[in-house]
Amino acid sequence: MIKFIAVALTVILFLVLSIPLLVWEAYLGKKNPEKKDWQSLHIVQHVFRFILTMVGVHITVKGQENVPGDRAVLYVGNHRSYFDILVGYTTVPTLLGFVAKKEMKRYPLLYNWMENVHCLFLDRDNLKEAMKTIIKGIEQIKAGVSVWIFPEGTRNSDGDIMDMLPFKEGSLKIAEKSGCPVVPVAITGTAEIFEKHIPFMKKANVTIEFGTPFIVKELEPEKRKFAGAYTREEIGKLLQKEKAIRGQNM
Repeated sequence: MIKFIAVALTVILFLVLSIPLLVWEAYLGKKNPEKKDWQSLHIVQHVFRFILTMVGVHITVKGQENVPGDRAVLYVGNHRSYFDILVGYTTVPTLLGFVAKKEMKRYPLLYNWMENVHCLFLDRDNLKEAMKTIIKGIEQIKAGVSVWIFPEGTRNSDGDIMDMLPFKEGSLKIAEKSGCPVVPVAITGTAEIFEKHIPFMKKANVTIEFGTPFIVKELEPEKRKFAGAYTREEIGKLLQKEKAIRGQNM
């Protein structure tokens, strides 16, 4: 419970005390947008790393050589915890924005920082607004900023790391329309930090593995037609390997 309170206080203090930073970032964005993008990302990364260290999270990164270094990509991952986002932002070496639910706009300051690090806000109940988000994501990719999406649509609370909810096929539209690579991402161990014993936070060993990237348009016709299901299978293979390793170490 102490760690939960410490994390909550850290987030609240950062959001309140960073108001002058937000003002500065807004000014900088008018003069030098690229510098503002990187500066905002580094600030958020420092806060996330501090939180992960405070909780006692050890992260093992695998397959980082699979991430293209010369272009933006669509990261597609399984979703087990709020901490998936912290792990993602602290392990991806490029500019990045997560696709978040539109309800996050309700939280001032948090919303401002999410905008600063290129988060996209998806309205799942409004097709027209959802299409606007996809178009914005395509523009973001073309501008060199990667996008990360969780196609399950929500956090999966099942206990087995192999289990994933069905992937929403429309979730890969950004990659289909932009032609960018899709990087499957498998994350294990984040649910052990918080979700498995709310409200307590505990130390955990987290593994994030980046799979082999692919271009949707280059897939075989059947796989291209169900690109979401294909990506889910690829992530499942990565999770299977990690489950075997964790089983051996138990």
